[in-house]
Amino acid sequence: MNVYLHTLGCKVNAVDTGSIAALLGAQGYAVCEKPEAAQVIVLNSCTVTASGDSRMRRELRRLREAAPDAVLVLTGCYAQAFPEEAAALPEPDIVTGTGNRSVLPELIADCLQQRRRRAEIPPSPAAFELLPDGTDAAHTRAFLKIQDGCDRFCTYCIIPYARGRSRSMPPDELRAAAHRLREQGFQELVLCGINLACYGEKDGLTLADAVALCTEAGFPRIRLGSLEPDGLTEDVLQRLAAIPALCPQFHISVQSGCDRTLAAMHRRYTCAEFAALVQRIRALFPGASVTTDLMTGFPGETEEDFAETLQFCKTIGFAQIHAFRYSQRPGTPAATYPEQVPEAVKKERADRLNALAKELHTAWLAGHIDQTTDVLFERERGHGYHTGHAPDYAPVLVPVQAEDGDWRNTIRRIRITGVQGEKLVGKLV
Repeated sequence: MNVYLHTLGCKVNAVDTGSIAALLGAQGYAVCEKPEAAQVIVLNSCTVTASGDSRMRRELRRLREAAPDAVLVLTGCYAQAFPEEAAALPEPDIVTGTGNRSVLPELIADCLQQRRRRAEIPPSPAAFELLPDGTDAAHTRAFLKIQDGCDRFCTYCIIPYARGRSRSMPPDELRAAAHRLREQGFQELVLCGINLACYGEKDGLTLADAVALCTEAGFPRIRLGSLEPDGLTEDVLQRLAAIPALCPQFHISVQSGCDRTLAAMHRRYTCAEFAALVQRIRALFPGASVTTDLMTGFPGETEEDFAETLQFCKTIGFAQIHAFRYSQRPGTPAATYPEQVPEAVKKERADRLNALAKELHTAWLAGHIDQTTDVLFERERGHGYHTGHAPDYAPVLVPVQAEDGDWRNTIRRIRITGVQGEKLVGKLV
C-alpha cells in the first residue's frame, strides 16, 4: 500500500514527516512520489502565519482532488492549535495534532477498514514523544529532533499553542539514537528542536549535555539547528567550544534590531546583549558563521525603528539573513495590537533588508577565499561539480576531474579559490 507525504513549514516539521514515514514503513507502507498513486496521504501542517493556513487548505483540496478515494490525514501544528477548525474541514478523514503521531498507523488502519472520520487531537503531552529516526539513508546529513515545544510566548507567535510546552528527549534515548544514526554511515548529525537552546532545562541539563552525548557516537560533525539566544549562556558556550566535532555555525533568531520592538515582541534580550553574545561566539569559535531571522513591519515599528535594525545588521555582520514580513496571526496578542503596519510598508522594508543581507552574504563568502577547510560532499550534481558544505555551512563546489571517484559522504580538505554565484569554488588540497 502506498503513502504520499507532504510537509508544510519548518525543518522540524520535515523531520517529523520523516518519522511518520518510518512509522508507516514499519507497517508495510511504501512512500510514493505522487498523490494519485497513494492509498494514504499525510499532510503535515504549519500554522505560523494566517497565509500558511490558507495554503494548507488549498493543499488539502488539491490532494483530495488528486486522490478522491485515499485516506487523507491532516496532522501537525494547525490541527493542534485550532482543533475545532481542523476537525470541521471537509477534506481530511483523520485529524491529529503534534503530540500523538505514534498512533497514526492505528488510526489509518481503522479508517481503511471502517471508512469513518476520526479527529484525535489530545492536549500537547508533558513528555517528549519518541518516534523512529526519520532521516533517509540516501542523505549524508542526519537530522535528530531532541526538543519540542516552547515556553517563551512571544507576542507574535502561535507555536506554544501548536507545539505545547518545552520538553526534551531523555538523555539515554538521545545517546541511543545518535549511535543508531552513526551506524547507518552518516557523517554529520544535525540536532534540531522548536526551541533547541532550551534542551533539558527542566531536568537540569543543557544543550551542551546533548552535544556531548552525541559525540560518543563518533560523528565527525555535529551541527546545531535554529537557536534562541537566551539559552546560550557562557557555560554552555564554553562547553560547546571544547567539542571539536561541533560545526561553528550558529543560526540565532534576533527578529529585530530595535530594543523597543524587541520589548513589544516579548523577546528576552536587548540588542546590546545579542551583540555581546555574537562577540563571545566569535571569540570562542574563530571563523564561526552567525545567521539570523529578522521580521519587518511588527505592529508599531516606525521608520526610525527599522533604521536601527538595518544599522544593527551592519554592526553584527550576519553571514545570512532570513528576512520576512510580520504576519497578523489570529490567536496571538500582537494580532490585536494597534498601529498595524501596512503590507506595502512591510514589503518595502523587507526588500531593503534583503538588499543589505545580499551585501553581507557576498562579503562573508569573499572572506573564505584562500582559506583551507574540510568539506562534507553530498553529491555530484550537474555541471561537473562535486557539491558540499564547509563546517560553517558555506556551500562549496569543486570541479570534477577525470580521475575522481565518488566523493559522496566523504570529507575532504579543500582550498577555496573563488566565489561562483552564492557558492564557493575550491580545489582538493
